[in-house]
Amino acid sequence: MQKSQKPQKIDWGITIFPLAVIVVLALYLVVFPTQAEAAIASLRNFLVNDLGVVYMLFGLGVLFLSLGIAASKYGRIKLGTLEKPRYSTFTWGAMIFTSTMAADILYWSLCEWSYYYSETPFAMENMTLAQKQDWSSAYPLFHWGPIPWAFYILPAAAYGYMMHVRKSPRQRMSEACRPILGKKVDGPLGKVIDVFAIVGLLAATATTFSTATPLLSAALAKVTGLPESNYLSILVLVFVAVVFTLAVWFGMKGISKLSNICICLFFALMAIFLFCGPTKYIIETGVTAIGTVANNFLSMSTWMDPLRLSGDGVSGFPQNWTIFYWAYWISWSVATPFFIGKISEGRTIRQTIIGAYIAGVSATFLSFIVFGNYGLHLQVTGVADIAGQILSDGPANAILTVFESLPIPEIALVVLILAMVAFYASTFDALTMVIASYSVKNIKEDEEPGKKLRIFWSVVFIVLPIALLFNQSTLSMLQTLSICAAFPIILIVCVIVAGFIKSMREDARKIEQSPAGKPKE
Repeated sequence: MQKSQKPQKIDWGITIFPLAVIVVLALYLVVFPTQAEAAIASLRNFLVNDLGVVYMLFGLGVLFLSLGIAASKYGRIKLGTLEKPRYSTFTWGAMIFTSTMAADILYWSLCEWSYYYSETPFAMENMTLAQKQDWSSAYPLFHWGPIPWAFYILPAAAYGYMMHVRKSPRQRMSEACRPILGKKVDGPLGKVIDVFAIVGLLAATATTFSTATPLLSAALAKVTGLPESNYLSILVLVFVAVVFTLAVWFGMKGISKLSNICICLFFALMAIFLFCGPTKYIIETGVTAIGTVANNFLSMSTWMDPLRLSGDGVSGFPQNWTIFYWAYWISWSVATPFFIGKISEGRTIRQTIIGAYIAGVSATFLSFIVFGNYGLHLQVTGVADIAGQILSDGPANAILTVFESLPIPEIALVVLILAMVAFYASTFDALTMVIASYSVKNIKEDEEPGKKLRIFWSVVFIVLPIALLFNQSTLSMLQTLSICAAFPIILIVCVIVAGFIKSMREDARKIEQSPAGKPKE
């Protein structure tokens, strides 16, 4: 990427206002926690329990539409004019995996199965051990499989088209709505879309950091002998921030190198679990889980549990898990697809969509199959009650129990710490590049936002999680806010996708009517 040759004009409204909103919101949550918790819980109950079917149908729609576009004549359109892709296939795939949800994927791979082991999917009471094993290994693959990745991949193709084909001078969510909304995106409506996107992302990043910090702190305390405390958690957060700030300072080159390091650490940790654990069980259970998802995909994608027999009568299994996850992934789609679209220059739309599915889904499945099934084996063989410990002691301590069962737990924990730091740094340096681009009024497709602006957003990303470490109830409410933020994003993404299809049709007609004739392959 080229560096800017002249000072960039910063949009101070987009830069400062979202920060002010999130600070005021955080203060409200701290000062009036009871009222805020009640209001947000009511909103979440309305969106998840009353409008949950919208999330489910949206997920299926986005998946099928993305595959349809890839298979259509529009799939041959190249994103940009480069003769060959800007990044090699390995580096490109590594950046997609490590710079999106890889940090959360690594964490949840170690413990998510245990929640489903204690649940009753499809309202199946008195499940046998074999049924518990099959469903608890299959549902993580479903919740992190093709549908959630579609929430990133379809908008990524739209953003890539906007940046590399239409050469848009702005890299914002509102700009992707221009084909439908026209000049309205230059006014208050566009500002509202962008401010909302950034506020939602700041809330989502606090959620993500809160997920990893307890495990990282516990692992670090276990390895070093340091006592666990909020100060140790802050130290972990600051260290992660330093790593991804350094990567962002060096721009896309730094991000690509960090992504390759992440993949190496990821496979090293996977090798420890695979070869030091029950290899045959891990592989066989993984293959069985893939088959279970394939055979029940439509049922899992549309099951709403109308009678709420799988839950407490108010929320059922799909409300607590499937809709929760769809909303969580959607709330991240305000930024992550921009990064995927940006690094896909030189690839066709078909290559971008299919390649991103292969890179994202395959690496995700590997993570859940190896790490998840190792812990599941401890459970079904009676070596350790991980599912029970999750509910009583929390996921961090339960995951440490999993590591303690390895022949070389100390080495494995060190690799885990390094991998999670690298993954979170890789994820957040990608987000920082995207949000910093939001703050620039006009930016070229091959231009990076200024370093000072990147550092500013690096600091912003880390301040809120640190401030909320001392108030877990407030943090929980903020997590709920990020879920609630997903519903209006669904509407915005629908506009973006409609504009994407409209733009491709208009450009295709112009090419067909020109002397040049057919579009290029």
